[in-house]
Amino acid sequence: MGLRSPHVREIIETRPNLDFFELLTDNHLCDGGYTRQQAYLIREHYPVSLHCVGMSLGGTDPLDFTYLDKIKTLARELEPMHISDHLCWTSYQSHHAHDLLPLPYTEEAVHHVSRRIRDIQDYLGTALVVENVSSYLEFAASELNEWEFLTAVAEESGSQILLDLNNIHVGHYNNGTDAVEYIENIPLDRVAEIHLAGFEHKGEYLLDAHNNRVSDPVWELYRQITKKTVSIPTLIEWDNDLPPFATLLCEANKARESQSQATNARN
Repeated sequence: MGLRSPHVREIIETRPNLDFFELLTDNHLCDGGYTRQQAYLIREHYPVSLHCVGMSLGGTDPLDFTYLDKIKTLARELEPMHISDHLCWTSYQSHHAHDLLPLPYTEEAVHHVSRRIRDIQDYLGTALVVENVSSYLEFAASELNEWEFLTAVAEESGSQILLDLNNIHVGHYNNGTDAVEYIENIPLDRVAEIHLAGFEHKGEYLLDAHNNRVSDPVWELYRQITKKTVSIPTLIEWDNDLPPFATLLCEANKARESQSQATNARN
């Protein structure tokens, strides 16, 4: 599951039966201090992955190598399973949006993003894992659908995919995309991690708020994937309105049960 500060003490004291924790990288990039110590404490007992929000993979500013150097240093210390970021842009001319802003799904954008990802991978010395983001609009200029765009970027850049099933469901509700067709066409051999999260219903649209339990439609998408494979690391992502840690463990156990049921069905 995603590591959140209010839960760290309980995690260290109880050592829950979990396979890994995902760290929000940008929260742990300071030199020293409590948040850096949290990362070390968790890494003593669990594998970790590093999830970034500041690479601005789709941006047009030059890559921020000062930022990337901090990530590289943290990765050298923690030896993460993966380093990931989002298929979006987040800044322009030193102005930071603090949000994951969408890209038009065009061949030009595929080439642009892929070049930047390759440069980042060369600098970090590892393949990047790239996440599909939640969607609230579509560009008239788009030539590809989202899964075609995500797959094309992964293939051209040599990156892997972080498949966020809640984001797929949010896009399905907001824009009318076909969520089942989406997961049927994603190359699962390129998927290095799956995210499960909850949304907030805002009436006319769904907001990817990470403040609720995983919804039934998202669990159904997950079951469709586990029918094909149970080998993909899966993360419960809960960022806002944090519940007791036991609630997150319950969600993680649901994912584990879905994997077990799929394994038993094969046997």
